Amino acid sequence: MNFRNDIRPISYIKTNAADMLKRVNETRNPIIITQNGEAKAVLLDTESYQSMINSMGILKVLSQSENDIEKENLQDQDNMFLEFDKKMRKLGKAQ
Repeated sequence: MNFRNDIRPISYIKTNAADMLKRVNETRNPIIITQNGEAKAVLLDTESYQSMINSMGILKVLSQSENDIEKENLQDQDNMFLEFDKKMRKLGKAQ
């Protein structure tokens, strides 16, 4: 991130919106938008945003798994796959 080029006031974004969109999509660098000298928003390309959302989803699953381990809420791998297989067969018959 190049702070000199990646922090812009809202007035600059308003007058240069098309250029800013082109820039974030080409560089994949987010632009921090300020208002009255304070950071208020981030302009980000959609690919980077989707990647960030996907990463947060993975981190949430890992966090939930860690909580299950701490609480000893565990299931034997063989039993889990047997239950999964039963549910999948049941779903297949329902269609």
